[in-house]
Amino acid sequence: MRRRTLAASLAAAAAAAAAVPTAAIAKPGRQGDAYTWRNAIVNGGGWVPGIVFNETEADLIYARTDIGGLYRWQEHSQTWKPLLDWIGWDRWGWTGIVSVATDPVETKRVYAAVGTYTNDWDPTDGAVLYSADYGETWGAAELPFKQGGNMPGRGMGERLAVDPADNAVVYLGTPNGNGLWRSTDYGRTWAEVADFPNPGNFVITPGDPYSGDNQGVIWIEFDQTGRIFVGVADPDDPLYASGDRGRTWQPVPGAAAALGTADGNRTIPKQAAIDHENGHLFIVTSWNPGPYNGPPPTGRGGAIQRLSLATGEWTDVTPAYDPVGTIPGFGGLTVDRKRPGTLMAATENHWYPDEVIFRSTDSGASWQTAWDYVWDKDYSWPPQRTDRFTLNPAGNEWLTWGKTDDGPAYAIKHGWMMDAVSIDPHDSDRIMWIGGTIWGTEHLTAWDAQGPLVGWDETAGQQVALPVEPFEVGVRVQGIEETAVTDIAALGGTLVSAMGDLAGFVQTDLDRPGVMIRHPNWTSGRALDFAGKNPDVIVGTGDVEGDVDGHVGVSLDRGSTWQTTKRLEGVAGGGNAGTVTVSADGAVIVWSPGDGTTAPVRSTDLGQTWTPVAGLPAGALVRADRTDTNRQYAFAGGTVYASTDSGSSFTATSASGLPPAGPVDLRAVPGKRGHLWLAGGETGKTYGMWRSTDCGRTWCRIQHFEEADAVGFGKARSRFGYPAIYASAKAGGQRGIWRSTDEGLTWSRINDDAHQWGWTGKTITGDPAVYGRVYVATNGRGLIYGDIAD
Repeated sequence: MRRRTLAASLAAAAAAAAAVPTAAIAKPGRQGDAYTWRNAIVNGGGWVPGIVFNETEADLIYARTDIGGLYRWQEHSQTWKPLLDWIGWDRWGWTGIVSVATDPVETKRVYAAVGTYTNDWDPTDGAVLYSADYGETWGAAELPFKQGGNMPGRGMGERLAVDPADNAVVYLGTPNGNGLWRSTDYGRTWAEVADFPNPGNFVITPGDPYSGDNQGVIWIEFDQTGRIFVGVADPDDPLYASGDRGRTWQPVPGAAAALGTADGNRTIPKQAAIDHENGHLFIVTSWNPGPYNGPPPTGRGGAIQRLSLATGEWTDVTPAYDPVGTIPGFGGLTVDRKRPGTLMAATENHWYPDEVIFRSTDSGASWQTAWDYVWDKDYSWPPQRTDRFTLNPAGNEWLTWGKTDDGPAYAIKHGWMMDAVSIDPHDSDRIMWIGGTIWGTEHLTAWDAQGPLVGWDETAGQQVALPVEPFEVGVRVQGIEETAVTDIAALGGTLVSAMGDLAGFVQTDLDRPGVMIRHPNWTSGRALDFAGKNPDVIVGTGDVEGDVDGHVGVSLDRGSTWQTTKRLEGVAGGGNAGTVTVSADGAVIVWSPGDGTTAPVRSTDLGQTWTPVAGLPAGALVRADRTDTNRQYAFAGGTVYASTDSGSSFTATSASGLPPAGPVDLRAVPGKRGHLWLAGGETGKTYGMWRSTDCGRTWCRIQHFEEADAVGFGKARSRFGYPAIYASAKAGGQRGIWRSTDEGLTWSRINDDAHQWGWTGKTITGDPAVYGRVYVATNGRGLIYGDIAD
């Protein structure tokens, strides 16, 4: 693949377009420019609760994400292709994928159960999307209830399943008392299976808006005789079967005793897999649906149970040994279709030092672990560690998270929240699993030739690591971009991003992930700014843990290195990062903490000391003029504030008619003293876009938009022209990404209906060095950028 720097010419960008798997060309807007859309590469960045192989067609694999849509594997390029970029603003919740089912009979057919939240965070009901062309085009069957692609329990399942005996029949398990649903026309219409007796009852935290769901009907499996098995989140009645094609249902004898408890902890059946040749139904259980749980207060948190489909006999095949100690519960489960009797499972969650992957080749009678401790004779801490495979993060070095190996806790882990573990049904050597990224190998069966990891040295009287030839596991996430981008700073040749859960990145090559911002140690990046006259100076804010790093970070070399600032007394870590700005010359930083009670502060020594700012309320959005080093601006509650003394004090302007409520984006125009643009507001109230050319004293509404959420600027179309303006907005009832090259007099939509990426209202900016280039922040599809195609 050709690499493309931020300073590359448009001709080079267009020439490279065909080589980039995530690229697509949008139709021309009114101003005649077709656009090519790609991702600024991070590789992953989110969570993939499910990896599903088609059991009939080789190399047909789907990956579902919790907020970033659905992907299909492309074997020729070893990358994933996004399939749901057509989902727009009004249906953004459909980017959360509850489950995916790939048809084993007509393999072009694929189904996705969608909906991000079951609470009021998501305004729309869920749906089942259906496709007959591998996900290239879709239809949608809307449901009368919500689904939770980003809710607790999202790694269980799969909740969707195609009946292999009649592939027009598709089943869906649902949460919150909605029961089991069925379609008999390839997913186009749905009805509840009225005779299914149990909608589930397991709730993590009753009454909690996020953890209060009844987990409901969890998964559906079919054996070779046509029987249907359904797992239910009910420890007292967790498994049902039907032998008459779903007309009647009976509880499976012995299921409650086998699946409903582990060491006194109530458990539910999280995942299941059938070994057809040996006639075994394997089920993993856990005391918590995940994915964030650790172990229960006492005892083990789950089990692996085996049901003989011929006799109905239950056998507890839970591994007797876990190097960390008591099993906290289980995540993923998979069987090897080519090697009957072989299965694997993963713990969820030990957290330290790593998760444990188990493998059995005798139907669970015995197990081996992916790694083990090696203790000296005194059992001194820390022990050594020995592993069956090595992790190669090539091209994704950020997976260290800035850490180094610490005894048995490696900087790069096998994983956490490991609900997706899948052996290729066509190739026993290939496996993929989720664990901070998608890991995978094509050498899995080398495990079976290794033997035990640990032996006993009689002379030394202690354990020793036995020699094994480790196989290599590498990153298999390329093409999946699932970051939630919170802010962008385009400097011309350097792109800096702030991201939820990943802090952010500094990139000089958009085809490589770049360097993760790790100092300060942000858990999530929140806001960015740079000095308008000296863009080597960058400031940012992020959520922090502990009491060491301050929320604000500073770079003096375009993001190559960062330094921390002093922690402001009284501002706790977590989600209190707020917004930050830096004067045009880089000399003054103004920070507005996000805790809602601490008033903005100012620093002239790169954040080593902070002094209160006069005249601003807590939580105000702060911005610096890009040209005038003495001018700063702020916005709060419909009021614009201005400072002429480098942010020492602010005074409310006389501006009126601006949004008093709702999210707002305020931006200063590069090279234009006193020019400001504002977008935002609240549906049904004051909502839109405005501009000011007099330092915020008066404002003119941009009549083109009835709603607008983000605005930014890039290189002008002509040498002395006004910067190109980009917006995520709604005009004439049409949501889109818009561009103006004439100071906002006229606008053209530059994306199309195939490239919408759900919600795009957080931030947008152009590039100061490349005309036409625009960067779009998404909430789960990464950092999208567009170039003029020709």
